[in-house]
Amino acid sequence: MSSKGILIPIGGNENKGIGKNEKYHTENIEGGILSRVVLESGGVNALILIIPTASSIPNKVSKAYLYAFSQLGCKNVKVLNIRKREQSEDKTYLELIRQADCVLFSGGNQSEIIDKIKDTSLHHILTERYQNSALVIAGTSAGAMCMSEEMITGGRHKEAFMKGAVGMTKGMGFLPHVIIDSHFIRRGRFGRLAEAVAKFPNLVGIGLAENTGLVIKDCNTVEIVGSGMVIIFDPSELEFNTEKYINNGELMSLTNLKTHILAEGDVFNCEKHQVKILHVETPVKD
Repeated sequence: MSSKGILIPIGGNENKGIGKNEKYHTENIEGGILSRVVLESGGVNALILIIPTASSIPNKVSKAYLYAFSQLGCKNVKVLNIRKREQSEDKTYLELIRQADCVLFSGGNQSEIIDKIKDTSLHHILTERYQNSALVIAGTSAGAMCMSEEMITGGRHKEAFMKGAVGMTKGMGFLPHVIIDSHFIRRGRFGRLAEAVAKFPNLVGIGLAENTGLVIKDCNTVEIVGSGMVIIFDPSELEFNTEKYINNGELMSLTNLKTHILAEGDVFNCEKHQVKILHVETPVKD
């Protein structure tokens, strides 16, 4: 599937210019991920819609984003505080989605986005516009994880390499080729993304560190942005995968699962399974 739109999934805790209590407050917000969101959306006059559906504290989260985008000079930012599924059929909300240059999903619980928005009129309009226009769909943490066709709903950390430790369901379907996990380094989510890839060995697993994201064009070209790293699990050359042959609670075995550790400016093509490193002059061997 090709698309004219742009996806910007973020691993969580991105710089919002809030101040000393923010983990990444030392980074200049003008050079951060949200600045890239504004740029890809068309600049400070773009209509940006914040959807805090995943959050249990939507007012606080919305306020933080409104402040962040105001710091970046944005003049047309609105909040769609969708708390009930029927709100995804609201005519006023649907018209805003039709007009938007960017839609940003907040963090929280990705299952809330699925419950309240998936397969509604709002979701259908988002999908159509993403496929046929220059719409930017951004999301942080839960808002990033919901973008894929197959979505992680959760996972037990201590049993992460055991079959059945990871919950999966259908996501929003914007990204058919990958599975996304967030807060990847800080929360030690290597095991649960590995199991997700074992369940779906035709999909690439992408683990996003905090304050780190992707700019995805044509559904395939993945550019890394932000201050952290991105871990990619590429199962295209798997030799052994015991996921289908063991019972829940048993340890899985995977061999030849290719792993890429990428930083800002690097590019990965999910269809061709090719990596392009920004600093091409860096030697692999001495």
